[in-house]
Parts: sequence; structure tokens; C-alpha cells
Amino acid sequence: MTVTRLGSGGPWEQSYGYSRVVRAGDLAWTAGCTATVDGRVAHVGDAAAQTALALRIGLAALAEVGVQPGDVVRTRMYVTDRLHADEVGRAHNAVFGAVRPVATLVVVAGLLDPEHLVEVELEAFVGER
Repeated sequence: MTVTRLGSGGPWEQSYGYSRVVRAGDLAWTAGCTATVDGRVAHVGDAAAQTALALRIGLAALAEVGVQPGDVVRTRMYVTDRLHADEVGRAHNAVFGAVRPVATLVVVAGLLDPEHLVEVELEAFVGER
């Protein structure tokens, strides 16, 4: 089985020792994706926009290893305040409403950058098309 590991050049990947996306056979995973672009947090204070961007970043990483949005079978969303849950969930639905992967939404004490309101992880199964 071939294992492909790709980075995005993000600020923490090299120093923390992880990949943005890994594909092993029919399975693929992203690392936690946030609304960080070029080392800066985008959409400060807007959990829905941060979620939409983080999902786009994750899906772009999966696309690099041949995974389509419909292949996503599980998502995890970490939010820093339960008050963001509905807007994060609606942003998730805008992307995955037709796919309907299993999903987990967890309230956490904080994320690496205090301006991050949400972090997402994606898992996919490619299998036969």
C-alpha cells in the first residue's frame, strides 16, 4: 500500500512534525484545519466564515491526494465557545449537507491561536467510484 504525505507549508507543520494530509490506500485524513492563511488568522471574530475557510482548506488538501468531497465520511469540529455551535454547524451543512458524513462537534478550552474560533478535521474513504 502506498502512503502519501503532503504539507501545506503552514507555520506549524515543519516545527511540530506533521502533514496537512495523509492518504493510505483508500483512506485519507487531514490534520486540524483552521482559518490560517499565510500565517495569519482570517475572519477574526466570525466562526461561520472561519469554518467555511477551514473546510475549503481541508477539502483542497484532500483533493491533492485524489479525494472528492463526497468521499468524506467523518468530520470533527472543535469550537472555543458553545455559542458558535449553530453557525459552525450551518457552515458545515453548506458544504456537507448532501454528503452527510458522521460528525462530532466539541467545545474546547482554546486553540493554538486565540483568534481561532474553530478547527476542523476531515476523514475520507475513496473505495470504488
